[in-house]
Amino acid sequence: MDVILVNWELMLLPYSQAVSELIAKAKSFSEGFAGMSEPSPIETVEGRVKSTESILEKAKRKNIPIDEIETKMEDIAGIRIICRFVDDIKKVVEFIRERDGFDLKIIKEHDYIENVKPSGYRSYHIIIEYPVITAYGKKNVLCEIQIRTLAMNFWAIVEHSLKYKYQGQIPEDIHNRLLRSAEAAFRLDNEISEIRGDIIEAEHKIRAEHNRRAANPQIPPPPPRSFP
Repeated sequence: MDVILVNWELMLLPYSQAVSELIAKAKSFSEGFAGMSEPSPIETVEGRVKSTESILEKAKRKNIPIDEIETKMEDIAGIRIICRFVDDIKKVVEFIRERDGFDLKIIKEHDYIENVKPSGYRSYHIIIEYPVITAYGKKNVLCEIQIRTLAMNFWAIVEHSLKYKYQGQIPEDIHNRLLRSAEAAFRLDNEISEIRGDIIEAEHKIRAEHNRRAANPQIPPPPPRSFP
């Protein structure tokens, strides 16, 4: 298939539709937690469709024939889900897995949190096949879903901008500093998660003590706190 004959606008339309629908479903999942009085695991969700220039550049770099782009390029459509905590990533992954075979098909998963990339990059990637109904009938499109924390996302944005600036050849000293900052960001994620766990545990103890006293009013109140 000749590049000149490709109607890119028509070809990419189902991908735009898939991105819009997947964003709506992720937001609906997030909003459902409000009805349960629980914090949502999703902070923000965004999506994009690769530009024609970006598709052609990657096809050339990866030696993908133009007529095989839709079957071999997995990230023409992309969704990025940002979470506050590392544990929230697991909840979102389970949500997607539960939909496997229902309204999407999981093709593969890449855990770059446990298996960190050499660059220091961390994220959880899921490649799915998603069906969209177009004016020309049903079409299955590939989509990459990235799930990461706020800290991981901040680091990835900085690293990507530097990679672009240096045309993929980041100087060794900057690369080493990026690795150290990636580890620092992950330590921050873990520390915040531990603080969150301590707060939740303290809330459970307070609630349990309140319920115990409500059930037995004869229990004397705790002594007043003394301050130095």
